[in-house]
Amino acid sequence: MGCARWVGREHGGEELISSAERNQLFESVERDAFHLELRDDYSVPDEDSPFTSWLRGENVDHSYMAPWTRLIRRLTSEGRTVRRVRVVTEPPSPYIRWEHATTRLNEEAGEDIRWLPRHRLPTGLALPVGGNDWWLFDDRLLAVGHFDGDGRVLGSELVQAPETVAACVRLRDRLWAAAVPHRDYQLS
Repeated sequence: MGCARWVGREHGGEELISSAERNQLFESVERDAFHLELRDDYSVPDEDSPFTSWLRGENVDHSYMAPWTRLIRRLTSEGRTVRRVRVVTEPPSPYIRWEHATTRLNEEAGEDIRWLPRHRLPTGLALPVGGNDWWLFDDRLLAVGHFDGDGRVLGSELVQAPETVAACVRLRDRLWAAAVPHRDYQLS
């Protein structure tokens, strides 16, 4: 699998790629892309206005999701899978409620999304890559997300170390089996 080019940003000594560059990695996915989400709040700039509108009970323009849903629709129509597990605190934060309300758009595009309440994580579970979120591409490449103190995305660190990738594959399989499909997960 080819890698996106490295950019000059650094975080903790590691060079990071942008979200757009990370999304380019989907072009070389042969079988499966998997995302583990561990945060209860994501402050994503292009979602600020729709999220605020949703909080106010206003109609939300979901056009900001169109590039993503087009990509996912294309990948899944070609037989590739895109999955994610969202580990969430209960009761959920307003942002998680927002994600839950918009997940249907991801699923309509072909993503398979499951939810796992944080209190149902196995006791003593070790989270690889410092407990950060990550994308796993074809069980070979990780794009580990890094965020600033305000929750803004700094970029992703590419990791190919076999032992780290293997730990993430094992964790993915364990959490996927334990997580609840979106259609069955009710917010508390």
